[in-house]
Amino acid sequence: MLTHIVLFRFKPETTAEQASQLESGLKGLPTVIDEIREFRVGRDIIRSERSYDLGLVSSFDDLAAMQRYQVHPAHQQVVSMVKAYCSSVVAVDFQE
Repeated sequence: MLTHIVLFRFKPETTAEQASQLESGLKGLPTVIDEIREFRVGRDIIRSERSYDLGLVSSFDDLAAMQRYQVHPAHQQVVSMVKAYCSSVVAVDFQE
């Protein structure tokens, strides 16, 4: 099992509507991408100085499945929103 964790920090000019659009886009991915085994998305509730705004935790059978997810057209649509709305994105991927 491969776990993929991503944290997103919105640009200061990103509107609440745009942030919701990105969150909804992410939440819709499991319905169209078969490789996803687990997918959780949520907004930060602590709001500390070091916090990111949005996070996701997802799981895939293996690295090949995650790579198919990454190039899937639905994921690429969300990536375009990430590029438009986020100032910083960090990720970690590990196998258990």
